[in-house]
Amino acid sequence: MSTNKYVLVTGASSGIGRACAVAFAKEGYNLIITARREERLIALKDELENAYNIIVLYYAFDVRDFEAVKDFASKLESSSIIPYILINNAGLAVSRNKIQEGIIEDWERMIDTNVKGLLYVSRCILPMMIERNAGVVLNIGSTAGHIIYPGGNVYHAAKYAVKALNEAMNLDLVDTDIKVCSIDPGAVETEFSIVRFKGDEENAKKVYEGYEPLKPADIADIAVFVASRPAHVNIQNIIVYPTAQRSVYVHRKN
Repeated sequence: MSTNKYVLVTGASSGIGRACAVAFAKEGYNLIITARREERLIALKDELENAYNIIVLYYAFDVRDFEAVKDFASKLESSSIIPYILINNAGLAVSRNKIQEGIIEDWERMIDTNVKGLLYVSRCILPMMIERNAGVVLNIGSTAGHIIYPGGNVYHAAKYAVKALNEAMNLDLVDTDIKVCSIDPGAVETEFSIVRFKGDEENAKKVYEGYEPLKPADIADIAVFVASRPAHVNIQNIIVYPTAQRSVYVHRKN
């Protein structure tokens, strides 16, 4: 299938964001990929353009920087490029300290990326989508936005906020033809745990030992499924765990 529609993916340099870019490229969509790591975006652009004969635009910036987000959106608008699908994927967790031992910089990084970054991008892109009255917003949330595990505190708060914002977006866009869905995964093996443990690869690896976690491509497959439903079908939320994980409990084989 080929299409002239664009998919905008934030946090596209790795993990779920990268997998979503690949999955939609396979479906023939053009892409707008964003992240902080420009060299990874360039490599992904080259890979996908060569493999799927699509257009890939890349923009390197931090979603926490509202001025940078505004400038990015302005460039799209001036080029008459309006995303048909917006994937708010950029997000992270940092540390697992108790609240009374929390590091303020870690808290701000999580809140600014997971919550304010999603808001900044949505605020700048949604008006263009509303003017055209078409499209799909996919917010990548987490099962951490549904149930708490020890040491998750501020990360949970941020993902509960994503859940609330997803519901609010659906209400705010009820008089449009734009659909909104939050895809909320459990354990997915990405760079997530390396970031959470601040580069400690040994501890990060232990998170996924003894069971088969989800893969980024699993979430990307769901994103394509949600975005491809008929116009009258709006899937508002999907929760997905690996089979070995139920709620906060993971069954690890010896």
